[in-house]
Amino acid sequence: MKRSLPIYLVLLFFCMSERPDPQKPTSFIEVRGNKFYKNNQPYTFLGTNFWYGMNLGSKGAGGDRPRLLRELDRLSALGVKNLRVVAGSEGPDTEPYRMLPSLQYAPGKYNQDVLEGLDFLLAEMAKRNMVAVMCMNDFWNWSGGMGQYLVWAGAANSIPYPPPNPGGDWWKYQVFASQFYSNEKAVRLFDDHLRFIVNRKNSITGKLYKEDPAIFSWELGNEPRGVTNQTDFVAWVDRTAGLIKSLDKNHLVTTGSEGNTSSPTSGTDIVKDHQSKNIDYATIHIWVQNWGLYDPAKPTATYQPALDYALNYLTNHLQQAAQLNKPVVLEEFGISRDANNHAPGSPVTVRDKYYAALFAAVATATKTPNNALAGVNFWAWAGEGRPKVAEGLWHLGDNFIGDPPHESQGWYSVYDTDNSTKEVIKKYASLINK
Repeated sequence: MKRSLPIYLVLLFFCMSERPDPQKPTSFIEVRGNKFYKNNQPYTFLGTNFWYGMNLGSKGAGGDRPRLLRELDRLSALGVKNLRVVAGSEGPDTEPYRMLPSLQYAPGKYNQDVLEGLDFLLAEMAKRNMVAVMCMNDFWNWSGGMGQYLVWAGAANSIPYPPPNPGGDWWKYQVFASQFYSNEKAVRLFDDHLRFIVNRKNSITGKLYKEDPAIFSWELGNEPRGVTNQTDFVAWVDRTAGLIKSLDKNHLVTTGSEGNTSSPTSGTDIVKDHQSKNIDYATIHIWVQNWGLYDPAKPTATYQPALDYALNYLTNHLQQAAQLNKPVVLEEFGISRDANNHAPGSPVTVRDKYYAALFAAVATATKTPNNALAGVNFWAWAGEGRPKVAEGLWHLGDNFIGDPPHESQGWYSVYDTDNSTKEVIKKYASLINK
């Protein structure tokens, strides 16, 4: 009679046979060469910027969870599943031109309502098979960002705010903000924020953020620039990305960089800024109107040259980035409503043409072998939010829309009633998404 194996040997054999298979599909997005993969399939996407998502998710001031759910449903129905969101905003909440309430109102002190709003956002995104690009810092002042960390570190008593602050100077502000990379205390305070968020356990799902597939990537900051401090900037990118990698083995890390930008004084370089082994993919931004290439008062004369510039900018960056052998994402682009009319309901003929042209270029690239372009996020989704005063600035209590607090409200926002634009988005989402 054949003897049966003891039960403990059977269990031991079973456990050994169930070791993790490196080829087993995973819901975390990975990078292989210059492509994204999800569940062992190529992953490309059409997404949006939804920077205010955590504030909408708050139960406190500025929060509106029912609206957040409606916005996520609207985006999901359009095929927009990749959302770039702010996951780091700094106080104090008495400062101007800020998204409020801030997440971190003082060093290491967090607004629990906003923090749980971020938990709620990620939990609801997961239900809809959405993923979040978690933007952790900001070169610009509208979320506090590097300027606020410098003030907290004692580098200055106040931030030299750029326009629209009266007498504000863009260059003076950029030189100030770029000191961040060399200020050990400011960098240490930001490192503390990174550790706090990356190691956080979601109060709703119970998942650690670093184990949550609803997170696509960690982004070092919004449009970090080297300006007059390029050497320390590049070193900071490598060191900070390495810190995140030491905390989280599951998620991708990127810079949030604009690319080379239209200005040689920005101190950015698509290759140098993304060459670190700790950076998984490259990012670029295109702003033909901000850069003075498109004039909405003269669309006939300026639109085509501006579009040509945008497409050439994209092509040139992809050619330069080829040596990185990493995916590339066009994570910001936008254009105003016709005649620069900020009022909801005004025509969007030029915007629809521009969106279609940029999306078509992305769709073609994602289907081209060896092309590194893997995704696009338009700027920005406003949904049902409306500006209290079109072209005015945002103030606490106003609707969150696509335009940050320091910019004219209604400038680049896409509303839930912009049906023609939504059709363009939906059409190309179906072509680009995998």
